[in-house]
Amino acid sequence: MAEIASPTASASKAPALPYAGMGIGILALGFSALFVRWAAAPGAVTGLYRMAIASLILVPIAVARHGNPRRWPPAGLRLALIGGVALSFDLALWNTAVLYTSAANATLLANTAPLWVAMASVLFFKERLGGQFWIGLGLVLAGAAAVLGADFLHDFSFGVGDLMALAAGVFYAGYYLATRFGRRHLASLPYVASAGVASACILLAVVLLIGYPLTGYPPQTWASFVGLGLVTQVLGYVAVGYALGLLPASLVAATMVGQPVMTALLAVPLLGEPLSLVQWVGGAAVLGGIVIVHRSHRASIVPAAA
Repeated sequence: MAEIASPTASASKAPALPYAGMGIGILALGFSALFVRWAAAPGAVTGLYRMAIASLILVPIAVARHGNPRRWPPAGLRLALIGGVALSFDLALWNTAVLYTSAANATLLANTAPLWVAMASVLFFKERLGGQFWIGLGLVLAGAAAVLGADFLHDFSFGVGDLMALAAGVFYAGYYLATRFGRRHLASLPYVASAGVASACILLAVVLLIGYPLTGYPPQTWASFVGLGLVTQVLGYVAVGYALGLLPASLVAATMVGQPVMTALLAVPLLGEPLSLVQWVGGAAVLGGIVIVHRSHRASIVPAAA
């Protein structure tokens, strides 16, 4: 049976689709921190229900569209397993970090992922990233710090919650890289579904090992679990997974730093948290940095095409 590969051939006909995927991903993942705050549940439990609910939706759809999972390419499934392991640790650490430090600090440190992706791409995968890319990435991270780092800079400290968030960023980078290579063998739906099942199993083991309760939560918490599963995981991660099948992980990871900017914008009407002038300037810096990163990518593919 032929491999369920990413639609690279169609990418040249519709180059806007992966960029649309990243835009949808930024919007969907922008709700993540809000749902986690509204859930107010242990981090591993929140991650477990997020992945379990998403798997209940994605697995049947993936099977219906792509056939028996036993016939899916083993290489893609192995990479999906690695991605699922990385994602489970990312979710457990980040969801817990939000409870031990501010949501802004946790989001800021977790969004160092593009830095780790870029470094791994250069050191281990010999990807050439020019000076324009690093300038754009620096502007993106500086802008994110301006949007999210006011509390961190005002009262500088680095506690256990901040360490968890930083570690979550490393595991998030691992998910990006695993997905980038896994999508060479599996389409977005089966890859995200497979990674989600692996992640849910690991998180269930963590929850049972620690002894967190699986039931007894208020309606608002259950509604937040559903929001995380449907909006963040199903919509957001399938869209990002699609983009990772067609674009370099370093490019996608840098672009997804727009997620905390979206979170800050959504917090204005939904949480009543107005943005300061510094945050507006930081958001503009993030957008400018993303534009520079994308220009560096386009500049790099012109000589390759020639």
